[in-house]
Amino acid sequence: MAELTSNDKGAIAEAEILAEATRRGYVALKPQSERRRYDLVIDTGPRLWRVQCKWGQLKGDVVVLRARTSRYTPNGYVRTTYNATEIDAFGIYCGQLDRCFFVPIEGLDPDQGMLHLRLAPAKNGQLVGVKLADEYSFGAIAQLEERSHGMRKVVGSSPTSSTPLLTLSVRADDLRSNLGSYIQRTAAGESFVVTRRGHRVAHLGPPPTTA
Repeated sequence: MAELTSNDKGAIAEAEILAEATRRGYVALKPQSERRRYDLVIDTGPRLWRVQCKWGQLKGDVVVLRARTSRYTPNGYVRTTYNATEIDAFGIYCGQLDRCFFVPIEGLDPDQGMLHLRLAPAKNGQLVGVKLADEYSFGAIAQLEERSHGMRKVVGSSPTSSTPLLTLSVRADDLRSNLGSYIQRTAAGESFVVTRRGHRVAHLGPPPTTA
């Protein structure tokens, strides 16, 4: 059997994600043109999701998604990633597991263009920044919608600084490695205490509202 090309993997991922959405009782729509960066629109009832379909690679106990894109221009290759103005979520199919996942765009680190879904907890016990694959199955879309709605409601209904969604602890080296992701989370209302060698050294949270 010939080795799958990147185009083959993309086509298989899109077909599997469309089928999985249909099995779950959702309505999957395909755009008639290719002038947008999403491959499907999934109608869950409460909302429409613009979904970019991707092939996820299994490495050990982690499903890895490389979400960067590359296109050739007269000035050479231009590498880009995705943002919330273009798509709402990634649909990920891992052929090695024959399993689909659904991850809102907020889960992407904009600086790295990468997603990591762990099949088992991290061996070092780290929780901050860790995404467990079971929390992003297609069966969890309802919970993801509820979480997303709650975040928008809190941020939009009152001053962000007075109603943080969560207050968590993050190590300084973890913050440094995943700064873009933490900035997105603080923009959504979360708050973090930054620690170094077990000592609190800083606070990261949404900016105060101006009068």
